[in-house]
Amino acid sequence: MSRLKTIAWILGGVLLAAGIVLLLGSLHWQRDSGEVASRLREQGSRAAGAFSHGDLDGLPTPVANYFRQTLREGQPFIRIAELRQEGEFRVGTEESSWRPFRATHIAVADPPGFMWDARILMVPLLPVHVRDAYVGCAGSMHGEILAVYPLIDEKDKPELDSGALQRYLAEAVWFPTALLPSQGVAWEGIDDRTARATLTNSRTTVSLEFRFNDVGEIIGSFATGRFREVDGSYIATPWGGTYWGYEEREGMRIPLEGEVEWHLPDRTLPYWRGRIVEARYDPG
Repeated sequence: MSRLKTIAWILGGVLLAAGIVLLLGSLHWQRDSGEVASRLREQGSRAAGAFSHGDLDGLPTPVANYFRQTLREGQPFIRIAELRQEGEFRVGTEESSWRPFRATHIAVADPPGFMWDARILMVPLLPVHVRDAYVGCAGSMHGEILAVYPLIDEKDKPELDSGALQRYLAEAVWFPTALLPSQGVAWEGIDDRTARATLTNSRTTVSLEFRFNDVGEIIGSFATGRFREVDGSYIATPWGGTYWGYEEREGMRIPLEGEVEWHLPDRTLPYWRGRIVEARYDPG
């Protein structure tokens, strides 16, 4: 009996110590994410403004139709968007399993920036914390297992800056005033269903092709090259996403569901599919 009590005390101590480590790791992660979010909010301009149909003069027809469908006259420009997401994420090849995730997504429109703070449940009781950000004209990616064990820490690379700004542009459909020309986006018509959006921030310039449906909704985006990490190197790879499930949120119509994928030479590789479960906006 004495040996059983000793073993029980040892196991209890180990579990307690592990719990303390995980708690401290979680608090450390929350603190770091809070600091990134604070820097992001501080960089956002407070310049006031509102959408007018006069802003659409000279825009390609599908783009003008999109804004008429999405925004109402007098819609305030969004300074900060705060979104909660749920969905599934896949790491690896098409044989890899989809894993559930929950994320907080904060974006500012002027100058462009975002932070995606996600918790991906890779296996039961083993979450991976991922923070993808574009703050101060710089992209970064950080990941930890259980918010304790480092998994990835990438920053200070022009490929990250470019990829992060492309992601921002693709996800601006969730705060669509950021896609207006007055917010720095230049539009070029391709055909009656497609237009190219170009955005420059500091030394980084990116472009995306957006596809529109008959009612003026954006239903897809595509980049001929977005940098993808492969064995420690970054390779420009075709990349895109699809959007659906439009509903109104605070006067704007946004897609609540979507999927993102890499277009590899021999196959298409989806790796993110999710939905917006909450959207809050702070106008200028």
